[in-house]
Amino acid sequence: MKNLYIDFDGVIMDTIGVTYDMLDRLEVDRKDPDKMKEFYSNLNWKQLLTLTPIINDGFNCLKKIFNSNKFNVAILTHVNSLDEAVAKINHIRKYFKDITIIPVPREISKTKICLSKDAILIDDYSGNLKEWESEGGIGIQFSRDLTKDKGFPVIDKLDKIIDMF
Repeated sequence: MKNLYIDFDGVIMDTIGVTYDMLDRLEVDRKDPDKMKEFYSNLNWKQLLTLTPIINDGFNCLKKIFNSNKFNVAILTHVNSLDEAVAKINHIRKYFKDITIIPVPREISKTKICLSKDAILIDDYSGNLKEWESEGGIGIQFSRDLTKDKGFPVIDKLDKIIDMF
């Protein structure tokens, strides 16, 4: 069985779209790292997750992946605060009682948290995938737009990974 790590934000749930809308309404400069860190650290993540749409049937696709018995599945998610980590874990536990969830502090590369060699990472952010592949892993880009060349194999539904390996 291959190790499969799946990003949360922008892959399973559209927290990025929701928070970017909030940032725009609040007129927060997205290019200012201090303002961004402050914004994400002070969010009510529990409330945000109840308002955020699931992307392309993400949790049901995860169940299909889990039930395929092809992968050791874990959710590998960057977090800006302990509150965010707790909220994400509690939210995911509503869908899965026995999946591994690995919160990663934003300042640390996902490759420093788990062994990436020969493991698969599904992520929407190409920077994470480039780091992953530089450490011997397999990067799969998640995107709702399959027409653009992303430099990685691209999927728009998580369960498509089942037929790839």
